[in-house]
Amino acid sequence: MRDFKKLDIWHEAHQLALKVYKETKSFPKEEIYGITSQLRRAVVSIPNNIAEGCGRKSKKEFYNFLNISMISSSEVEYLLLLPHDLNYLQNEYFELNQLFVKLRKMLNIFMQQIQQDIAVAGQLPSAKGYDHA
Repeated sequence: MRDFKKLDIWHEAHQLALKVYKETKSFPKEEIYGITSQLRRAVVSIPNNIAEGCGRKSKKEFYNFLNISMISSSEVEYLLLLPHDLNYLQNEYFELNQLFVKLRKMLNIFMQQIQQDIAVAGQLPSAKGYDHA
């Protein structure tokens, strides 16, 4: 088991979630059960799955939760673009997107490291063929 609070990747994901919550407060009230809710749930899923994966016993299980975080990050990518295109996010979009891109790169590198550890331990095939960029 790992302490998720010691992972830089978790801190970045947590900061992004906090910023998304702050920015979505100004979304139109009719979006509270639409874009606002979907974006908040998706962005929280990233640090949540990192934390849950840290509680797992094997690196293979941990990797699976990191993969779920990566999937959620794809959802967040679109759910940041949509409110920007609807003019709910203006300059905030560029700051959030910059944080998101940094997080996604960090997550990708971290997943590759874990994947290599697993491959060395014989729990997964080599990292070839697994592209999460």
